[in-house]
Amino acid sequence: MTQLLVIHHCPTNSVQQLLDAALKGANHPDIEGVEVTSVPALAWARGEADETAIKEADGYLFITPANFGYMSGALKHVFDSTFLKIGGSLSADGSASEGERSMRRRPYGLIVHGRYDTTGAVRSVEGIVGALGWQLGGEILEALGDITDEHLEAAEDLGATVAIQLTE
Repeated sequence: MTQLLVIHHCPTNSVQQLLDAALKGANHPDIEGVEVTSVPALAWARGEADETAIKEADGYLFITPANFGYMSGALKHVFDSTFLKIGGSLSADGSASEGERSMRRRPYGLIVHGRYDTTGAVRSVEGIVGALGWQLGGEILEALGDITDEHLEAAEDLGATVAIQLTE
């Protein structure tokens, strides 16, 4: 059985609604052979999760608010504390270099909620997962303002889309 790891930081009802919709899609009854594991990003800060969860997963879905033009600090901590341990590597000049081949090409999805802008948050996550060699597994969902039915449908679709890729 393959595993989809959903790492999220949901400090608001809006982000929680997006998480719930994404999990509904990822756990759709027509998708077989995928175990969906949902872990709050703060679990890494509390020592309840480590790089093992990321290494054992076959695909990922990240859900974060946009905070001051960046991903949440909780999600950033997940990447900061695991990047080198999961195959990310740095060149002598401190820039990202090609990481461990076994982790490369894994699909990921990204959902970002912001009040006014999500550009920086999206860019920050893309930079890190790009350095890991992971591949975008569905259209990034950038939800601005109040959550609408369209946002929820898109989150559900993205959860299902990433999960389905793990069955192929």
